[in-house]
Amino acid sequence: MNTMNYKGYDALVTYDEDAELFHGEVMNTRDVITFQGASVTELKTAMAESIEDYLAFCQQRGEEPEKPFSGQFVVRVDPPVHRAAVAAAKREGMSLNRWVANLLERAAN
Repeated sequence: MNTMNYKGYDALVTYDEDAELFHGEVMNTRDVITFQGASVTELKTAMAESIEDYLAFCQQRGEEPEKPFSGQFVVRVDPPVHRAAVAAAKREGMSLNRWVANLLERAAN
C-alpha cells in the first residue's frame, strides 16, 4: 500500500490485480472520499477531482469541509499511566502535551 496527498488530504492506495485498477481512499476525514484509476496519472487526476468535488459539495451545502488533521486529539489512558506520564514530563522539564507530542513524533518517524 502506498499513500498520496492532495491539498493536505492523505489517501491510502491499493492495486487490484484482477480489475487492473488502483483504488484510493482519503484517510484523514470522517467523510468518505474514494477514487480509482488504471494508471498513476489517472489516479492522481481522479484524486484531485474527488477532493475538488468534495470541497464544491460542501460549499454548495454551506458546510465547512472537514479539514485534514487539526493537530488536536483526545487520548484516554488509565489513571496510573496518566500519573506516570505527568511525572516523566516534569522530570524532562516539559508540559505533558509537549512530552507526548515528542514521543509520538519519534514513534511516527
